[in-house]
Amino acid sequence: MAAVRKSRYTEEQIIGFLKQAEAGLPVKEMCRKGGFSEATFYKWRAKFGGMDVPDARRLRELEQENSRLKKLLAEAHLDMHVLRSVLGVKR
Repeated sequence: MAAVRKSRYTEEQIIGFLKQAEAGLPVKEMCRKGGFSEATFYKWRAKFGGMDVPDARRLRELEQENSRLKKLLAEAHLDMHVLRSVLGVKR
């Protein structure tokens, strides 16, 4: 299983950068000072634009729960496949 790379910036910091850009700070200058690319900024804006910190935390929690549920579903499908093959049941 591939490890997911953790961002070096928290949701609070990302939302702070987005608010600075909304306030009129040029994106290039902010990216240079913050040490991230413009592409990263626009990716963050697409994901977190218009959110406050509690909204971003809730989004992260929902993404983690969704990931956990997807794993459970995949395990259930694998169990069903194994049982079918052991019992010789054809679909």
